[in-house]
Amino acid sequence: MSVEGVFAAEYGRAVAVLVRVFGDIDVAEEAVQEAFATAVRKWPETGTPPSPAGWIITTARHAAIDRLRRESSRQDRHAQAALVHANDFVEEGPVRDERLRLIFTCCHPALAPSTRVALTLRLLGGLATPAIARAFLVPEKTMAQRIVRAKAKIRDAGIPYRVPRDADLPDRLRAVLAVLYLIFTEGHTASSGAELVRDDLCAEAIRLTRVLTELMPDEPEAWGLLALMLLVHSRRDARTTPSGDLVLLADQDRNRWDARLVAEGQAIVRRCLRWRRPGPYQIQAAINAVHSDPPTDWGQIVQLYDQLLHFTPTPVVALHRAVAVAEVSGPETALDLVDDLELPSYHVFHLVRADLLRRLNRGHEAADAYRRAIGLTENTTERAFLTRRLQELSA
Repeated sequence: MSVEGVFAAEYGRAVAVLVRVFGDIDVAEEAVQEAFATAVRKWPETGTPPSPAGWIITTARHAAIDRLRRESSRQDRHAQAALVHANDFVEEGPVRDERLRLIFTCCHPALAPSTRVALTLRLLGGLATPAIARAFLVPEKTMAQRIVRAKAKIRDAGIPYRVPRDADLPDRLRAVLAVLYLIFTEGHTASSGAELVRDDLCAEAIRLTRVLTELMPDEPEAWGLLALMLLVHSRRDARTTPSGDLVLLADQDRNRWDARLVAEGQAIVRRCLRWRRPGPYQIQAAINAVHSDPPTDWGQIVQLYDQLLHFTPTPVVALHRAVAVAEVSGPETALDLVDDLELPSYHVFHLVRADLLRRLNRGHEAADAYRRAIGLTENTTERAFLTRRLQELSA
């Protein structure tokens, strides 16, 4: 496996292990980055070690200890404390997945909700700050400042690195689910790069969500999120042609969907229905379950979006509801709904407008909307799809 592959698969776990050992996020992250930089220099000459993840963690631990010793010799009390923490650390609690511990640390109530998600994406998913900024639709500088302040607050406030006690778990769950959802979303449609899908992030989000359902087996929203991920990821192979071109849901070959993931996702949705405690992730899972049973019942999907708007009254949800409304009431009705929304920086908004305008034979306006969508996405596959649509419209 290449260094890049090891980074994608193991960065989050390495950071989490080092945080557990040293009790300091900055120390952990810098040490892991130094270890990967060392791997870039050495592995091409020596070959990939038998246990790449173990090599990275060991190298990072030695680098962190060396750095802390240098700093502690200059009477840096923070460095001294980190060394003591590393020597005295004792495993605690029933959950031994360091990444899950780190998620709950990053989702502490002392941090702002958007900051919790961003920090965990940075530390667990290994996402660069620009990608996280695009996920939040905010400037890169703003996101970088949020992440720096969040890490400082965790350090200065002494926020513990552990999974909360059972009594505290429900209050922390919402932010944790948002973290996992955004990791999966970035994996499902990468914000930039040549690949449409980042399988490593999708797999990691699904794995961590499964761990969360084991930790909280009676929490329907955790199960709802797992079902949503499974149903969406089941379509992974059908989302592109063999040559890599994007294929929209309506045009996908259902024979290429992963039947095992579809069946598991649908079974979880039925299980959630029996709880009678609906929430936004369960409703989104139900929407995707309806899509999984042809022909799509668009009327039912509109009703489910109405429920979702009750829980999550955001313009993004309203935009996706408008797509379903177009199938029930026509593109003109849907366009009226879309034009009432304020999402100027969201490329999907302009894509939806372009499609509705195209269906209404308003070609010049549709072309303008496609151009705006192209200008707002950095994913190569999406840009190629939008460019083809624009060319087809011009022809």
